[in-house]
Amino acid sequence: MICTARSSRHAASEPGADRGPLAGSPAWGGGCDWGQRMPKNFHAPRTESISTILFDWDGTIVDSAQLGLNAYYKVFAELECEFSEEIYNANYSPNWDKTYEALGLPREHWAKADTLWRFHYDQQAPQLIEGAADTLAKMHANGYRLGIVSSGNDDRVNREIDQFGLRDLFEVVMCHEHITQRKPHPEGLHLALARMTVSPNEVAYVGDAPEDIQMGKEARVLTVAVHSNYPCNARLLIAEPDIYLQSIGELLNYFPSVSKRIL
Repeated sequence: MICTARSSRHAASEPGADRGPLAGSPAWGGGCDWGQRMPKNFHAPRTESISTILFDWDGTIVDSAQLGLNAYYKVFAELECEFSEEIYNANYSPNWDKTYEALGLPREHWAKADTLWRFHYDQQAPQLIEGAADTLAKMHANGYRLGIVSSGNDDRVNREIDQFGLRDLFEVVMCHEHITQRKPHPEGLHLALARMTVSPNEVAYVGDAPEDIQMGKEARVLTVAVHSNYPCNARLLIAEPDIYLQSIGELLNYFPSVSKRIL
């Protein structure tokens, strides 16, 4: 089958190339080359009430951006559809139906694309984001309750959690199969809060996509954005997170322990 309603691949793109970190990535303490700036009246939010921290998975805990892109290339090749990395970068979303739509993949091929993507992703070996395991362990030891709210598939996310030895750190793991509404709808966060019996003012959500921040705002929790290599990360500050981090290890600066609050 041939998909004809396609834009051409970005001329400078090569499948499997290592893009590395996005250039000009900002922090609240400095400038930004993405046409975004820290608000002039920005003040670091108070975190005294936070006892529970929930995390996105892909791009936030596990470094899966390049692996996901590699899988997309192979999926579109098998479906005999031309893949445009330029369109992918401009429209990537953790709601992959939106990504398929932007890439011009006919809707009748979406289910097969899902199956192929999971197969090709699973042929690769994911790695944790640098500093993620240590940060999670310290936060858990310091009294924070931790959990995952991800748009990823349940079997993959839980397999990776076990692979990296993180199972004992998380009280709840909410994935794609547990919800009916995808990010930025707050259903996943609502379910996690209900399962952990916590209120929104006790919770922070950490993610690397605009949809993560939008979801957190809809759920009325504290939102924490973290830099990643996913293309949507370049649009992250537009969502106006409460806290922006260059790396996940910086979480400890805002959340030192449940008993020792930032004043």
